[in-house]
This record gives sequence, structure tokens and C-alpha cells, in this order.
Amino acid sequence: MDLKELKNLNMSELTALEQSLKKELFVMRQQSQLGQAEKPARFGILRKQVAQILTLLNERKKINGKSN
Repeated sequence: MDLKELKNLNMSELTALEQSLKKELFVMRQQSQLGQAEKPARFGILRKQVAQILTLLNERKKINGKSN
């Protein structure tokens, strides 16, 4: 999912996606410890997506906080 698609999601969808990606990262870390990680390059992709989601969530929280 690219940044344009992420920007079109609402807060609850972003939060759910963040939780899903973090769970996938956790599972991949466990597999890596056991030497079973199939796609090690996916770590970087997942971390980048989580960072983008967190950035979008923080931006939206700031915007909503200023308008109240």
C-alpha cells in the first residue's frame, strides 16, 4: 500500500492496519529467530509502512486538536 492509498483511509482503518502490520512484524521476528524468515526484505517495507501510518495518525490528531 502506498502513501496515496493510506491518506484515503480514515482513522479507524489506519489504526487497524497499523495493528495488523505490527502483528506481522512480530511474527516475522519470531520466524527470523528460528531461521525461518522467507522474505527478510519485507522487514524494511513493514517498518516503513508502520512509520507512514503513525505519521498520518499524528498529523490528523494535531489537526483535530487545533480545531477544537
